[in-house]
Amino acid sequence: MTEHYSPMPDDLEMPAASPLHGFRGEFGEDRPTLPISLTIAISREAGARGGSIAKRAGAKLGWQVYTQDLLEYVTQQPAARQEVLDGLPENAAAWVEGELNGLQRAQNLSSNPSVVDLARVVLFLAAQGEAILVGRGAGCILPPRSTLHVRLVAPLEDRVAYLAQVLRLTEQEAAEEASRLDHHRAEFVTAHFHRKPSDVHQYDLVLNSSLLGEERCTDLVVQAAQAKLSAMRP
Repeated sequence: MTEHYSPMPDDLEMPAASPLHGFRGEFGEDRPTLPISLTIAISREAGARGGSIAKRAGAKLGWQVYTQDLLEYVTQQPAARQEVLDGLPENAAAWVEGELNGLQRAQNLSSNPSVVDLARVVLFLAAQGEAILVGRGAGCILPPRSTLHVRLVAPLEDRVAYLAQVLRLTEQEAAEEASRLDHHRAEFVTAHFHRKPSDVHQYDLVLNSSLLGEERCTDLVVQAAQAKLSAMRP
Protein backbone atom coordinates (compact mmCIF):
# COMPACT_ATOMS: atom_id res chain seq x y z
CA MET A 1 0.00 0.00 0.00
CA THR A 2 1.34 3.43 -0.95
CA GLU A 3 1.99 5.69 2.00
CA HIS A 4 0.37 9.11 1.91
CA TYR A 5 2.15 11.89 3.73
CA SER A 6 0.36 14.37 5.95
CA PRO A 7 2.09 17.77 5.81
CA MET A 8 3.87 18.50 9.07
CA PRO A 9 4.80 21.97 10.36
CA ASP A 10 8.29 23.04 9.41
CA ASP A 11 8.81 26.10 11.51
CA LEU A 12 5.08 26.31 10.96
CA GLU A 13 4.80 28.05 7.62
CA MET A 14 4.64 26.98 3.99
CA PRO A 15 7.58 28.44 2.09
CA ALA A 16 6.85 30.94 -0.60
CA ALA A 17 7.09 29.40 -4.03
CA SER A 18 10.36 30.27 -5.63
CA PRO A 19 11.84 29.28 -8.96
CA LEU A 20 13.21 25.76 -9.09
CA HIS A 21 16.71 25.85 -10.44
CA GLY A 22 18.26 23.70 -13.12
CA PHE A 23 21.56 23.14 -14.87
CA ARG A 24 22.77 26.44 -16.21
CA GLY A 25 25.26 25.18 -18.77
CA GLU A 26 28.31 26.30 -16.82
CA PHE A 27 30.26 23.29 -18.04
CA GLY A 28 29.81 23.91 -21.76
CA GLU A 29 29.40 20.77 -23.83
CA ASP A 30 31.09 18.47 -21.30
CA ARG A 31 29.05 16.07 -19.22
CA PRO A 32 29.45 17.39 -15.67
CA THR A 33 30.52 15.12 -12.86
CA LEU A 34 27.59 14.69 -10.53
CA PRO A 35 26.71 16.10 -8.12
CA ILE A 36 27.61 19.43 -9.70
CA SER A 37 27.70 21.28 -6.38
CA LEU A 38 27.05 20.91 -2.65
CA THR A 39 23.68 20.28 -0.99
CA ILE A 40 22.85 21.00 2.65
CA ALA A 41 20.59 18.52 4.46
CA ILE A 42 19.11 19.80 7.72
CA SER A 43 17.69 17.55 10.42
CA ARG A 44 16.07 19.22 13.41
CA GLU A 45 14.27 18.75 16.67
CA ALA A 46 10.75 20.17 16.75
CA GLY A 47 10.91 23.85 17.66
CA ALA A 48 14.69 24.12 17.17
CA ARG A 49 14.07 26.62 14.34
CA GLY A 50 15.50 24.46 11.59
CA GLY A 51 13.24 25.94 8.93
CA SER A 52 14.09 29.53 9.86
CA ILE A 53 17.83 28.84 9.90
CA ALA A 54 17.58 27.05 6.56
CA LYS A 55 15.86 30.07 5.01
CA ARG A 56 18.46 32.46 6.44
CA ALA A 57 21.28 30.29 5.09
CA GLY A 58 19.56 30.02 1.71
CA ALA A 59 19.30 33.80 1.50
CA LYS A 60 22.99 34.26 2.33
CA LEU A 61 24.16 31.60 -0.11
CA GLY A 62 21.61 32.39 -2.82
CA TRP A 63 20.44 28.76 -2.78
CA GLN A 64 16.94 27.30 -3.08
CA VAL A 65 15.43 26.04 0.20
CA TYR A 66 13.15 22.99 0.14
CA THR A 67 11.23 22.58 3.39
CA GLN A 68 9.36 19.39 4.19
CA ASP A 69 6.13 20.68 2.65
CA LEU A 70 7.86 21.80 -0.54
CA LEU A 71 9.73 18.49 -0.90
CA GLU A 72 6.44 16.63 -0.63
CA TYR A 73 4.80 19.00 -3.12
CA VAL A 74 7.55 18.44 -5.71
CA THR A 75 7.33 14.67 -5.13
CA GLN A 76 3.56 14.52 -5.58
CA GLN A 77 3.00 17.09 -8.34
CA PRO A 78 4.16 15.97 -11.83
CA ALA A 79 4.49 19.54 -13.15
CA ALA A 80 6.72 20.59 -10.25
CA ARG A 81 8.85 17.46 -10.62
CA GLN A 82 9.21 18.04 -14.35
CA GLU A 83 10.41 21.58 -13.70
CA VAL A 84 13.25 20.12 -11.63
CA LEU A 85 14.13 17.59 -14.33
CA ASP A 86 14.02 19.92 -17.32
CA GLY A 87 17.24 21.78 -16.57
CA LEU A 88 19.40 18.86 -15.45
CA PRO A 89 22.22 17.31 -17.52
CA GLU A 90 21.41 14.11 -19.37
CA ASN A 91 23.50 11.91 -17.08
CA ALA A 92 21.48 12.94 -14.00
CA ALA A 93 18.91 10.16 -14.38
CA ALA A 94 21.57 7.45 -14.53
CA TRP A 95 23.33 8.89 -11.48
CA VAL A 96 20.08 9.07 -9.49
CA GLU A 97 19.10 5.48 -10.29
CA GLY A 98 22.60 4.29 -9.41
CA GLU A 99 22.39 6.01 -6.02
CA LEU A 100 18.91 4.56 -5.38
CA ASN A 101 20.12 1.06 -6.24
CA GLY A 102 23.07 1.48 -3.90
CA LEU A 103 20.81 2.57 -1.03
CA GLN A 104 18.50 -0.36 -1.59
CA ARG A 105 21.34 -2.89 -1.84
CA ALA A 106 22.72 -1.59 1.46
CA GLN A 107 19.20 -1.81 2.94
CA ASN A 108 19.29 1.91 3.72
CA LEU A 109 16.06 2.65 1.85
CA SER A 110 12.69 0.98 2.25
CA SER A 111 10.78 -0.37 -0.73
CA ASN A 112 7.75 1.81 0.02
CA PRO A 113 6.92 3.37 -3.40
CA SER A 114 6.17 6.84 -2.03
CA VAL A 115 9.46 6.88 -0.09
CA VAL A 116 11.38 5.73 -3.17
CA ASP A 117 9.73 8.55 -5.15
CA LEU A 118 10.74 11.02 -2.44
CA ALA A 119 14.33 9.73 -2.48
CA ARG A 120 14.43 10.06 -6.27
CA VAL A 121 13.33 13.71 -6.10
CA VAL A 122 15.86 14.46 -3.34
CA LEU A 123 18.65 12.96 -5.46
CA PHE A 124 17.60 14.89 -8.55
CA LEU A 125 17.75 18.10 -6.53
CA ALA A 126 21.18 17.11 -5.23
CA ALA A 127 22.46 16.35 -8.74
CA GLN A 128 22.33 20.08 -9.38
CA GLY A 129 23.34 21.08 -5.86
CA GLU A 130 23.11 24.58 -4.39
CA ALA A 131 20.01 23.53 -2.45
CA ILE A 132 19.08 23.26 1.22
CA LEU A 133 16.76 20.37 2.07
CA VAL A 134 14.94 20.28 5.41
CA GLY A 135 13.70 17.01 6.84
CA ARG A 136 12.14 13.99 5.11
CA GLY A 137 15.30 11.96 5.67
CA ALA A 138 17.24 13.89 3.03
CA GLY A 139 20.47 13.43 4.96
CA CYS A 140 19.98 9.66 4.89
CA ILE A 141 19.57 9.69 1.11
CA LEU A 142 22.36 11.98 -0.05
CA PRO A 143 26.03 10.99 -0.45
CA PRO A 144 28.32 12.36 2.31
CA ARG A 145 30.97 13.69 -0.09
CA SER A 146 28.66 16.24 -1.68
CA THR A 147 26.36 16.96 1.28
CA LEU A 148 26.72 19.05 4.41
CA HIS A 149 24.77 17.18 7.08
CA VAL A 150 23.45 19.48 9.82
CA ARG A 151 21.47 18.71 12.98
CA LEU A 152 19.74 21.53 14.91
CA VAL A 153 18.83 20.95 18.55
CA ALA A 154 17.67 22.98 21.55
CA PRO A 155 16.60 22.35 25.15
CA LEU A 156 13.04 21.06 25.38
CA GLU A 157 11.78 24.02 27.42
CA ASP A 158 12.98 26.47 24.76
CA ARG A 159 11.44 24.43 21.98
CA VAL A 160 8.14 24.21 23.83
CA ALA A 161 8.13 27.97 24.44
CA TYR A 162 8.80 28.62 20.73
CA LEU A 163 6.02 26.29 19.59
CA ALA A 164 3.60 27.77 22.11
CA GLN A 165 4.30 31.26 20.84
CA VAL A 166 4.11 30.48 17.13
CA LEU A 167 1.18 28.07 17.29
CA ARG A 168 -0.63 29.96 20.06
CA LEU A 169 -0.81 26.89 22.24
CA THR A 170 -0.73 26.40 25.97
CA GLU A 171 2.55 25.15 27.40
CA GLN A 172 1.07 21.68 27.84
CA GLU A 173 -0.26 21.60 24.27
CA ALA A 174 3.10 22.80 22.91
CA ALA A 175 4.93 20.10 24.88
CA GLU A 176 2.63 17.47 23.43
CA GLU A 177 3.14 18.87 19.92
CA ALA A 178 6.94 18.81 20.30
CA SER A 179 6.80 15.21 21.48
CA ARG A 180 4.47 14.22 18.63
CA LEU A 181 6.62 15.83 15.95
CA ASP A 182 9.87 14.41 17.28
CA HIS A 183 8.33 10.93 17.50
CA HIS A 184 6.86 11.16 13.99
CA ARG A 185 10.16 12.27 12.45
CA ALA A 186 12.23 9.67 14.29
CA GLU A 187 9.76 6.94 13.34
CA PHE A 188 9.89 7.96 9.67
CA VAL A 189 13.70 7.92 9.53
CA THR A 190 13.99 4.65 11.45
CA ALA A 191 11.32 2.85 9.44
CA HIS A 192 12.47 3.90 5.98
CA PHE A 193 16.23 4.53 6.33
CA HIS A 194 17.15 2.38 9.35
CA ARG A 195 18.82 5.25 11.17
CA LYS A 196 18.19 7.25 14.32
CA PRO A 197 18.15 11.07 14.09
CA SER A 198 19.81 11.23 17.52
CA ASP A 199 22.99 9.51 16.25
CA VAL A 200 25.38 12.48 16.11
CA HIS A 201 28.03 10.60 14.12
CA GLN A 202 26.06 11.00 10.88
CA TYR A 203 26.29 14.81 10.95
CA ASP A 204 29.02 17.22 9.95
CA LEU A 205 27.62 19.88 12.25
CA VAL A 206 25.39 19.76 15.36
CA LEU A 207 24.22 23.18 16.56
CA ASN A 208 22.26 24.27 19.63
CA SER A 209 20.04 27.06 18.34
CA SER A 210 19.09 28.22 21.85
CA LEU A 211 22.69 28.76 22.93
CA LEU A 212 23.95 30.18 19.65
CA GLY A 213 20.87 31.95 18.27
CA GLU A 214 19.51 31.83 14.75
CA GLU A 215 21.99 34.29 13.23
CA ARG A 216 25.11 32.59 14.61
CA CYS A 217 23.79 29.17 13.61
CA THR A 218 23.15 30.51 10.12
CA ASP A 219 26.68 31.88 9.84
CA LEU A 220 28.18 28.58 10.99
CA VAL A 221 26.12 26.60 8.46
CA VAL A 222 27.20 28.96 5.66
CA GLN A 223 30.87 28.81 6.67
CA ALA A 224 30.79 25.01 6.88
CA ALA A 225 29.10 24.81 3.49
CA GLN A 226 31.73 27.03 1.90
CA ALA A 227 34.51 24.97 3.45
CA LYS A 228 33.05 21.64 2.32
CA LEU A 229 32.35 23.01 -1.14
CA SER A 230 36.00 24.09 -1.45
CA ALA A 231 37.15 20.62 -0.40
CA MET A 232 34.71 18.98 -2.83
CA ARG A 233 35.92 20.85 -5.89
CA PRO A 234 39.19 19.86 -7.61
